[in-house]
This record gives sequence, structure tokens and C-alpha cells, in this order.
Amino acid sequence: MRELVVLGTASQVPTRTRNHNGYLLHWDDEGLLFDPGEGTQRQMIHARASVSQITRICITHIHGDHCFGLPGVLARMDLDRVPHPVHLHYPASGEEVVRALVSVAAPDIDLRLHPHSAAGPVAPGLEVQPLHHRVETYGYRLVEPDGRTLLPDRLSAAGIAGPDVGRLLYEGSLHGVQLEDVSMPRPGQRFAFIMDTAPCPGAEELADGADLLVSESTFTDDDAELAAQYRHLTAGQAGALAATGGVGMLVLTHFSSRYGDAAPFAEQARARAGGAAVLAAQDLDRIPFPKRRHVRS
Repeated sequence: MRELVVLGTASQVPTRTRNHNGYLLHWDDEGLLFDPGEGTQRQMIHARASVSQITRICITHIHGDHCFGLPGVLARMDLDRVPHPVHLHYPASGEEVVRALVSVAAPDIDLRLHPHSAAGPVAPGLEVQPLHHRVETYGYRLVEPDGRTLLPDRLSAAGIAGPDVGRLLYEGSLHGVQLEDVSMPRPGQRFAFIMDTAPCPGAEELADGADLLVSESTFTDDDAELAAQYRHLTAGQAGALAATGGVGMLVLTHFSSRYGDAAPFAEQARARAGGAAVLAAQDLDRIPFPKRRHVRS
């Protein structure tokens, strides 16, 4: 199963209808929790999401609305006796704060700390790129390896069935039949997570080819000067980022409390998003991962 559970969509100041940040990505056997702000543990209860599903926690930067929910989540994992290792990724410059947050929870779980200080892979299939904010900030990108989708009609015509299908996948050829003859390319799916940043090359790198992009859009285009001052994206800039990257679906979030209605964000992003579908997220939304994009050979 691949699904995004939106736990909170506010920026620095939560509102009556928007909790601080928090995003749980179900990705096959992994559960990645991004930027757990205050109230994340309670939002997970409302979303009917269990902390036992979390295998990785990814923090973009050390601002409270992106990490102050960490102790509560870890304490709950301890209470529920989560048996598997939990990997915590965060900027190395936030080491002191992260260790303080962890010490408050004092979790008796297998928590493994992974600070990073440069672009590149941080786990299998997971990489980071630097963003442009007021403190050291990194966005995350999850990439599935490319593969191939078998075509039943071609397999049948080639007389390949049963265990021979597995052999063909493993060996690449069987009885003179090449894997390419009975399959089509299957691009790996890509997920990108971009929080507090001004437009920058790192954001473009993360968004490139993403099937699902979660992007902050703290301000509307009408407040572009404020966005530049605080190094945030406007809705239109998030849309342009999606268009440049050929994104399949853009999910907008991290809205300033000055706005009561998220509809203008979607409208402004959609005007510049090219072919990307655009959604202004609401707390507790469950967003299925977009269907896989195939390339017929």
C-alpha cells in the first residue's frame, strides 16, 4: 500500500482547523513520518494511524512546528513497545536539539540517529537535497528502482508460464526469450517532500519526475514579498516547481494562519502547475499514491 496521511497542515501558528505539520507516508512495508509538529501523536489517533507503522522519521529542519511533536511520538512508540528499529533522519546542525527532544521522551526502543550535512543518499532509496531557508534545511526524496511490467499476452505467446516466469525475471532470458520481449518498462515511483524554502536548485532536484510532491505554500502570490522575506514558497511558486519537474500530483500544505481558506492556494498553484493535479491539503486527508506511469515498448 502506498498512501499519504496528512496529520497537520498549519505553519508556525496552528488554527482551530489546522494542526501543526505531520505527514505519514505508507510506502509498502515502510512508514515514513515527516516533520512531526506539536500534536502529531493525537492527530495519528484521529487518523486511525498507529505509531507501530513508523519505521523512519524524517525532519527537514529544527523549527518547532516541524519537530516539537517528536517526543510524544517516541514516548507512544515506547509505550506500545514497538519492536522494530526506528531510523531518525535530521540535519546535523540540529544534533543538540534533536538529542534533547529524544531525551525528554527517553524511549526504550531501538532508535537509530542519522544526522546528515550534505546532499545525497541517507538510506536505501531515500536521499536529501539542501533547501534555502533561515536555518539548515533539507528536503527528502524517495525513489523506487525502475523495473519492468510483464505482459501476460506476450508471455502466453512465448509459452512461458508458472515457475519459468520467475526464472525469466531473475535471469533476463529463457529459452531464447528476452525479458524485454514480454514486458514493458516500469519507471520507479518517486515521492518528494519539500518544506520551508525559497525557490532553489535543491527544490527543483527533489521535484524532478515526482509522482507525488508535498510542498509548502505558506503564502499566496499576493504576499510574495513576505514569502521572499521569510524564505518560503508562494502557491504559484509551488505550482511552477511542479510544472518544471513534470510532477504527477502536487499536494500543497503548511499554510500561514493569516488565511482562512485554502482554495486560493489551489487556484494559484493550478494556474502554473502544467499538467500536475493540484490538491490543497486538509488535516486528516488520506491521499492514495497516484497510479504508476507506464512506458509501452
